Amino acid sequence: QVQLVEAGGGLVQAGGSLSLSCAASGRTLSSYTMAWFRQASGKEREFVAAISHNDRSTYYADSVKGQFTISRDNAKMTVYLQMNRLKPEDTAVYSCAANFGPFYYDGAYSQEEKYKYWGQGTQVTVSS
Repeated sequence: QVQLVEAGGGLVQAGGSLSLSCAASGRTLSSYTMAWFRQASGKEREFVAAISHNDRSTYYADSVKGQFTISRDNAKMTVYLQMNRLKPEDTAVYSCAANFGPFYYDGAYSQEEKYKYWGQGTQVTVSS
């Protein structure tokens, strides 16, 4: 089992940047596929980005490609989401998710039901 704690959310003006972190505890992070999802007020949760357990592959929602970057530091048991050129529509609660082991097809990385462990989330608000 792994516990996840997000940090780094806050209020930023449009065009600004934020870096989110997800600190894991309980198990070796290198065994887990990791992802970020977000949920805006009144909307369903949506996939943002994912990174394979072996750090060889990353996946992004079309809406954030070229804008957000996911990375991991297994030694620090932490996953990051660097968010640049933020827009008001990026406002949401951002949650970190984890699943033990790899996924065997690319489409799985964006499916929230594939992830067993979730953090509490951190609020990101982008003002116009």
